[in-house]
Amino acid sequence: MRIIFIIGSLRRNSFNRALAENAAAIIGERAEISFLEYQDIPYMNQDIEYPAPESIRRIREEIMSADGIWIFSPEYNFNIPGVLKNLLDWLSRPLVKGDAERVSAVTGIPVTLSGAGGRSGASNARKRLSELSIFMKMKHMDGPETSISLSPEEFASDTLSLSEEEKKELRDQAERFLSFIDA
Repeated sequence: MRIIFIIGSLRRNSFNRALAENAAAIIGERAEISFLEYQDIPYMNQDIEYPAPESIRRIREEIMSADGIWIFSPEYNFNIPGVLKNLLDWLSRPLVKGDAERVSAVTGIPVTLSGAGGRSGASNARKRLSELSIFMKMKHMDGPETSISLSPEEFASDTLSLSEEEKKELRDQAERFLSFIDA
């Protein structure tokens, strides 16, 4: 089983990257985990959509080789971070120009969401990502998602520190996602 982790923040010490690394450790050898690198993609622009830029072709191939996608995202101004939205805009586009069915690189792929952020635990971003993934015809896993509300101390130290309850949430989500992909 192969799962791609997409981090909604490009920041080197991203709390969401740290959360994803915890999830990868939980999954262990039960699946091959890779972190999608997408900082080199251009802004979505129909003028350059076909043929797709090399960076977009690379990402689409990587996504299509996966059995599932797990998105870990912060919340910027009560919404999805711009870099992540740009990536999803590219991934939502049809692979073939004029495809009436709009088959994209993510059509039918299982997806789950988690987020670390301020007091809301990135809930607004996760809500919008949930709506967007359904619109993009992804196979969205329902049920509880891991939501981490970062403390002022975590922001000050730039270090994610998961409580036992948060670790359990993440373990439960990982187990459910592995089963969801396998179903």
